[in-house]
Amino acid sequence: MPEARTPAQIEADIVRRREQLAETLDEIGVRMHPKTIVGDAKAKVASTVDQTAGRAFVAVNRLVTDVKDGLRHEDGAPRIERIVPVALLAAGVVGLLVVAARRKR
Repeated sequence: MPEARTPAQIEADIVRRREQLAETLDEIGVRMHPKTIVGDAKAKVASTVDQTAGRAFVAVNRLVTDVKDGLRHEDGAPRIERIVPVALLAAGVVGLLVVAARRKR
């Protein structure tokens, strides 16, 4: 049989459990507060945006590196046979953009 507790022990146990319950209720109140919920949602969105931006940066950086590597020989000399068509294409795109901008006016 378990030992019998004194009324003082029972009262101390009740006080301790009340304090624990008050702490738990306070914590639940903080977690369920609208500002806390909104702050957590903002943090999750910011984290997702940071990850997405980081991935995009890596992808663009890799693409630029690949394009640069394609426009140079292994010794670093420019590949004229590839640079000229790219430059002509870029000039054509810029020309089309200029013509389109002038037509809008």
